[in-house]
Amino acid sequence: MTAPAQWRDLRRFTDARVGLGRAGTAQPTAAHLDFQEAHARARDAVWSALDGAALEAALARPAIRLRSAAADRREYLLRPDLGRRLPEGTVLPHAPGSIVLVVADGLCATGVQRHAPGVLDLLMPALPLPAGPVVIAEQARVALGDAIGEAMGAAAVVMLIGERPGLSATDSLGIYITWAPRRGRTDAERNCISNIRPGGLTYAEAAAKATWLLRAAQRLGATGVALKDDMALAAP
Repeated sequence: MTAPAQWRDLRRFTDARVGLGRAGTAQPTAAHLDFQEAHARARDAVWSALDGAALEAALARPAIRLRSAAADRREYLLRPDLGRRLPEGTVLPHAPGSIVLVVADGLCATGVQRHAPGVLDLLMPALPLPAGPVVIAEQARVALGDAIGEAMGAAAVVMLIGERPGLSATDSLGIYITWAPRRGRTDAERNCISNIRPGGLTYAEAAAKATWLLRAAQRLGATGVALKDDMALAAP
């Protein structure tokens, strides 16, 4: 059965699976095979590995490279708590009053490898406070940034991290901003900018939003639910 014209028109504006049609009581074979391929790509993205040396070269600035307490990718996926912790004995330089930038693989190293350098190129010159060292973290969850920021005495931590892949987006980058980072912070105490990728939020839009949130956090002394995002939206 052919999808009606209005569904075909809608698909021009979204990657969502809408108006797929049907064959009897099931999906058409082409739609079913497309779903299976997308699911396989998403699984591959979760297992993708970060090339730390190539990423540091693309950032064109020295970086501190470290890993979480998770020994490998399998343990990282099975033990989220280890991805939030630094290994015992980790020593980091002190950078009081700075904004520490952490670039982490998260659940999609591919998105970080592709998009983090472009976002940082625009974000770093606009930071409202001095930039601390750039940290490249592997097998990392978002909360690892709290441990890193606390150890370095940072005023804020900005974590650029790979987002959980979906069926239509397997290279998405997210930014998490936490004021006064310390271990034990919750997701309610940070702000998130999501879906940074082609077809989503542009590098310039993401950098502008992050800059606005950091300036607002500096004035307020807090991020998360205490900080309302009132940044004016540009016309589409």
